[in-house]
Amino acid sequence: MKQFLYSIITCIAFFGCKPAENAEMPVKYGSNNGKYLTIRNTRVYYEEYGNGVPLLLLHQGLGSIENLGAIIPELSRHFRVIAYDAPGHGRSEQADSLSGALLADYGSALIDQLKLDSVYVMGWSMGGNTALLLGADRPDKVRQVISGASNSKSAGLTQEGRDLLKEYTVEAVKEDKDWLANYQKMNPQPDKWVKFWEDNQKMWAREIKVPDEKLSSIAVPVLVIRGDRDMIRLEHSIEMYRLLKNGQLCVYPHIGHEMPELKGDMLCRIAIDFLKENEGGETGN
Repeated sequence: MKQFLYSIITCIAFFGCKPAENAEMPVKYGSNNGKYLTIRNTRVYYEEYGNGVPLLLLHQGLGSIENLGAIIPELSRHFRVIAYDAPGHGRSEQADSLSGALLADYGSALIDQLKLDSVYVMGWSMGGNTALLLGADRPDKVRQVISGASNSKSAGLTQEGRDLLKEYTVEAVKEDKDWLANYQKMNPQPDKWVKFWEDNQKMWAREIKVPDEKLSSIAVPVLVIRGDRDMIRLEHSIEMYRLLKNGQLCVYPHIGHEMPELKGDMLCRIAIDFLKENEGGETGN
């Protein structure tokens, strides 16, 4: 089990997982001549694809836009996909620290700077938590939320998952030369990777990721989706779903935390069906 969870963390990291064989990758997502916005004196990198209702796409922790490359092509056939690298991730500069609230603030500022009238928000893992916070914080802008592999509390992780995060220290990262080389090649502040990792560890250590009162305040439709073999306790996902006013819960079989990479086609189908159903079938193209 421990080795399996280690593989999940490695999969989420910048080195990435191999996409499903039938996933088309016509462009190198995450390195495709994107643009920058400045938020809180931090340069944030983003890419856009497709037309229609804007869909803000939020990647996993330790990852970047490239980790969602398997689902961008299909989603961009239906929506205007706006994918960005969170602070310190991918090609974005580091912020002073990392926290759920800070990540949501950056997403909120991006919505405003791009002058988006309204958006769908879809995130995975860390991005799934951020999607929930945006749904609570920006009822004026967010129309629907898809939160994948999210956990509102650290206690929502399995014990193996919690132990693993504690063990994957800066010293352990030094042994993962592939991850480190890829991070330093991509990030504009390669010499600050230790700070980036320590900031992530502090964020992981926080017990509350999304307060219960925030979850229960979200009025728009929310889909909580996860694999049945995820490092998040199933009971926790059910608890999150029950707190939502207008929630749906999808548990997909025989998959863990790496669903965007290994089951991207199915994830897109579920996401598109959810968004269409709740908007009367109107989703752009």
